[in-house]
Amino acid sequence: MTAPLLQLRNITKRFGGMVATNDLSLDVHAGEVHALIGPNGAGKTTLICQIMGELRSNSGSMTFDGVNLQPLSPPRRARLGIGRTFQITQLLGEDTVLDNVAMAVQAGLGHSFHFWRDARKNAALLTPARAALEAVGLLPRAAMRVADLAHGERKQLELAVALALKPRLLVLDEPMAGLGPAESEAMTQILAGLKSQVAMLLVEHDMDAVFALADRITVLVYGAAIASGTPQQIRQDPRVLAAYLSEEMV
Repeated sequence: MTAPLLQLRNITKRFGGMVATNDLSLDVHAGEVHALIGPNGAGKTTLICQIMGELRSNSGSMTFDGVNLQPLSPPRRARLGIGRTFQITQLLGEDTVLDNVAMAVQAGLGHSFHFWRDARKNAALLTPARAALEAVGLLPRAAMRVADLAHGERKQLELAVALALKPRLLVLDEPMAGLGPAESEAMTQILAGLKSQVAMLLVEHDMDAVFALADRITVLVYGAAIASGTPQQIRQDPRVLAAYLSEEMV
């Protein structure tokens, strides 16, 4: 097997006497969807912040495609190819759907927004922006204001914004949060269609989505990985059943 794209070894994060991530090791390979699940307070959000550079680990190592991430700022990690979505969408509500994605393309090229009015006519920005919108099924909404989108569509747009930066790894922080059953199914299908294009670290409470998408699953409890394996192995692991998965979920 090839070397992991993202490799975490013995990562620990403490807040005073509380251990949020506890000697955690995890790999994500190119083209893989690796799901991270666990109850509230398990340390999932803390780990995302460590990966993105928003929190510094107390110990352990973290590499992306062989590059040591620990000394790198969040923007430098993004430029390496690590993209992220959030539980709560972070978009420019008064701008159009296409504008939001085109600005992400512009930022990814290292340009400021000083000349944004002229940039709105720039095919070098608009062409990849439209491609990202098409990838998430949102191209027909390109001219709409973000404020007029439904919640599920905003989630799709945030995904398009992340894709516009051409990441090699997408860190997805609860992409199904707040979605109804039909919207969750639509998002699951969109992510399934992206599996061959980008690796994903999926943090999610929707077990239907997790088991539909994941190639491997790691289960966190109190900051430590209690199990890691294929979806079938996780479904059958008695430690996971006792700690997290209810009978309704399996």
